[in-house]
Amino acid sequence: MIENYLDVLEESLKQKSEILDEVARYSGRQEELLKQESMSLEEFDACVDKKDELIQKLSRMDEGFETLYQRIKEQLAQGREAYRDRIARLQQLIREVTAKSVSIQAQEARNKEALQRYFTNERSRMRTGRMASKAAYDYYKNMSNTEALPPQFLDSKQ
Repeated sequence: MIENYLDVLEESLKQKSEILDEVARYSGRQEELLKQESMSLEEFDACVDKKDELIQKLSRMDEGFETLYQRIKEQLAQGREAYRDRIARLQQLIREVTAKSVSIQAQEARNKEALQRYFTNERSRMRTGRMASKAAYDYYKNMSNTEALPPQFLDSKQ
Protein backbone atom coordinates (compact mmCIF):
# COMPACT_ATOMS: atom_id res chain seq x y z
CA MET A 1 0.00 0.00 0.00
CA ILE A 2 2.78 2.41 0.89
CA GLU A 3 4.36 1.72 -2.52
CA ASN A 4 1.26 3.16 -4.19
CA TYR A 5 1.45 6.25 -2.00
CA LEU A 6 5.11 6.70 -2.87
CA ASP A 7 4.24 6.41 -6.57
CA VAL A 8 1.61 9.12 -6.14
CA LEU A 9 4.08 11.38 -4.30
CA GLU A 10 6.69 10.88 -7.01
CA GLU A 11 4.19 11.58 -9.78
CA SER A 12 2.99 14.67 -7.94
CA LEU A 13 6.54 16.02 -7.73
CA LYS A 14 7.09 15.39 -11.44
CA GLN A 15 3.89 17.25 -12.28
CA LYS A 16 4.92 20.12 -10.02
CA SER A 17 8.24 20.28 -11.86
CA GLU A 18 6.46 20.47 -15.22
CA ILE A 19 4.11 23.19 -13.97
CA LEU A 20 7.07 25.16 -12.61
CA ASP A 21 8.73 24.89 -16.03
CA GLU A 22 5.59 26.37 -17.57
CA VAL A 23 5.49 29.17 -14.99
CA ALA A 24 9.15 29.90 -15.78
CA ARG A 25 8.29 30.15 -19.49
CA TYR A 26 5.54 32.67 -18.79
CA SER A 27 7.86 34.66 -16.53
CA GLY A 28 10.45 34.69 -19.30
CA ARG A 29 7.82 35.93 -21.75
CA GLN A 30 6.88 38.69 -19.33
CA GLU A 31 10.55 39.69 -19.14
CA GLU A 32 10.70 39.86 -22.95
CA LEU A 33 7.56 42.01 -23.04
CA LEU A 34 8.96 44.37 -20.42
CA LYS A 35 12.11 44.88 -22.50
CA GLN A 36 10.13 45.97 -25.55
CA GLU A 37 9.74 49.65 -26.32
CA SER A 38 5.95 49.48 -26.53
CA MET A 39 4.69 46.61 -24.43
CA SER A 40 1.42 44.81 -25.17
CA LEU A 41 -0.50 45.11 -21.91
CA GLU A 42 -3.05 42.55 -23.12
CA GLU A 43 -0.36 39.93 -23.66
CA PHE A 44 1.27 40.81 -20.34
CA ASP A 45 -2.09 40.41 -18.56
CA ALA A 46 -2.67 37.08 -20.31
CA CYS A 47 0.68 35.84 -18.97
CA VAL A 48 -0.25 36.99 -15.46
CA ASP A 49 -3.63 35.25 -15.67
CA LYS A 50 -2.12 31.99 -16.92
CA LYS A 51 0.54 32.07 -14.20
CA ASP A 52 -2.16 32.65 -11.60
CA GLU A 53 -4.00 29.53 -12.77
CA LEU A 54 -0.79 27.50 -12.64
CA ILE A 55 0.12 28.78 -9.18
CA GLN A 56 -3.33 27.90 -7.86
CA LYS A 57 -2.89 24.42 -9.30
CA LEU A 58 0.51 24.17 -7.58
CA SER A 59 -1.05 25.20 -4.28
CA ARG A 60 -3.68 22.48 -4.55
CA MET A 61 -0.98 19.96 -5.40
CA ASP A 62 1.10 21.06 -2.40
CA GLU A 63 -1.86 20.59 -0.09
CA GLY A 64 -2.53 17.12 -1.49
CA PHE A 65 1.16 16.20 -1.28
CA GLU A 66 1.37 17.33 2.34
CA THR A 67 -1.80 15.45 3.29
CA LEU A 68 -0.57 12.24 1.69
CA TYR A 69 2.89 12.60 3.19
CA GLN A 70 1.42 13.06 6.67
CA ARG A 71 -0.54 9.84 6.16
CA ILE A 72 2.56 7.74 5.43
CA LYS A 73 5.18 9.66 7.40
CA GLU A 74 5.38 7.19 10.29
CA GLN A 75 5.47 4.14 8.03
CA LEU A 76 8.32 5.70 6.05
CA ALA A 77 10.26 6.46 9.21
CA GLN A 78 9.88 2.89 10.44
CA GLY A 79 10.78 1.29 7.10
CA ARG A 80 13.46 3.78 6.07
CA GLU A 81 15.87 1.06 4.91
CA ALA A 82 13.25 -0.71 2.81
CA TYR A 83 12.38 2.47 0.93
CA ARG A 84 15.86 4.02 0.74
CA ASP A 85 15.90 4.26 -3.08
CA ARG A 86 12.39 5.66 -3.31
CA ILE A 87 13.11 8.23 -0.60
CA ALA A 88 16.31 9.26 -2.39
CA ARG A 89 14.36 9.78 -5.64
CA LEU A 90 11.73 11.81 -3.83
CA GLN A 91 14.41 13.93 -2.17
CA GLN A 92 16.06 14.57 -5.53
CA LEU A 93 12.74 15.62 -7.05
CA ILE A 94 12.10 17.90 -4.08
CA ARG A 95 15.52 19.52 -4.59
CA GLU A 96 14.75 20.08 -8.27
CA VAL A 97 11.33 21.58 -7.51
CA THR A 98 12.86 23.82 -4.83
CA ALA A 99 15.61 25.02 -7.19
CA LYS A 100 13.04 25.85 -9.86
CA SER A 101 10.91 27.70 -7.31
CA VAL A 102 13.88 29.80 -6.19
CA SER A 103 14.78 30.57 -9.80
CA ILE A 104 11.21 31.64 -10.55
CA GLN A 105 11.10 33.85 -7.45
CA ALA A 106 14.28 35.61 -8.58
CA GLN A 107 12.81 36.08 -12.07
CA GLU A 108 9.60 37.47 -10.58
CA ALA A 109 11.59 39.96 -8.49
CA ARG A 110 13.40 41.16 -11.64
CA ASN A 111 10.08 41.39 -13.50
CA LYS A 112 8.56 43.39 -10.66
CA GLU A 113 11.39 45.93 -10.81
CA ALA A 114 11.10 46.16 -14.60
CA LEU A 115 7.33 46.64 -14.35
CA GLN A 116 7.79 49.42 -11.80
CA ARG A 117 10.25 51.14 -14.17
CA TYR A 118 7.76 50.74 -17.01
CA PHE A 119 4.95 52.35 -15.00
CA THR A 120 7.23 55.17 -13.86
CA ASN A 121 8.16 55.88 -17.48
CA GLU A 122 4.53 55.75 -18.59
CA ARG A 123 3.49 58.16 -15.84
CA SER A 124 6.26 60.51 -16.92
CA ARG A 125 5.13 60.33 -20.56
CA MET A 126 1.55 61.00 -19.57
CA ARG A 127 2.58 63.97 -17.43
CA THR A 128 4.65 65.39 -20.29
CA GLY A 129 1.76 64.91 -22.70
CA ARG A 130 -0.64 66.60 -20.32
CA MET A 131 1.69 69.57 -19.86
CA ALA A 132 2.15 69.95 -23.63
CA SER A 133 -1.59 69.73 -24.18
CA LYS A 134 -2.24 72.29 -21.45
CA ALA A 135 0.36 74.67 -22.91
CA ALA A 136 -1.21 74.38 -26.36
CA TYR A 137 -4.68 74.96 -24.91
CA ASP A 138 -3.50 77.96 -22.90
CA TYR A 139 -1.86 79.42 -26.02
CA TYR A 140 -5.06 78.90 -28.03
CA LYS A 141 -7.15 80.47 -25.27
CA ASN A 142 -4.80 83.44 -25.05
CA MET A 143 -4.78 84.01 -28.75
CA SER A 144 -8.53 83.76 -29.11
CA ASN A 145 -9.08 86.37 -26.37
CA THR A 146 -6.92 89.01 -27.97
CA GLU A 147 -8.85 91.52 -29.97
CA ALA A 148 -7.47 93.24 -33.00
CA LEU A 149 -5.84 96.47 -31.94
CA PRO A 150 -6.61 99.49 -34.08
CA PRO A 151 -3.62 100.96 -35.80
CA GLN A 152 -1.66 103.15 -33.44
CA PHE A 153 -0.81 105.78 -36.04
CA LEU A 154 -3.98 106.71 -37.70
CA ASP A 155 -4.03 109.50 -40.23
CA SER A 156 -7.27 111.29 -39.52
CA LYS A 157 -7.07 113.71 -42.46
CA GLN A 158 -9.84 113.43 -44.94
